[in-house]
Amino acid sequence: VLSHLSGLYYTLYFLATLLMVIYKGQVFSYPWHCLVFDLTLLLLMGVLEAVRLCLGTQGNLTEAEGPLAASLALTVGSSLLSIHFLLWQTLVLWADTVLSAGLLVLHGLEAALQVVAIAAFVR
Repeated sequence: VLSHLSGLYYTLYFLATLLMVIYKGQVFSYPWHCLVFDLTLLLLMGVLEAVRLCLGTQGNLTEAEGPLAASLALTVGSSLLSIHFLLWQTLVLWADTVLSAGLLVLHGLEAALQVVAIAAFVR
């Protein structure tokens, strides 16, 4: 259930962040190279999230620790990218902070449950 919720939330997060980056580029004096960098990281994060959710779902359904461990590793990478959008962007709006914090909470919950599931599957 949490994977499904995370997938839905990330879709909202991706679209909202994409629109905010475009908005920042139009309204504020946002350096071109920073705009391209943020869009590249957002697209990379989208690919990581898709693979992470696919592996997590596959590992959970087959009760295999390998895909779950890979999903856990990708969760760390995706969380670092989320921290970038929370703190290290050139221009961080209030909406960026709220959306990224929510995504980090979901990643934390998923990571904790993945560790518990991996421990249960190893036994």
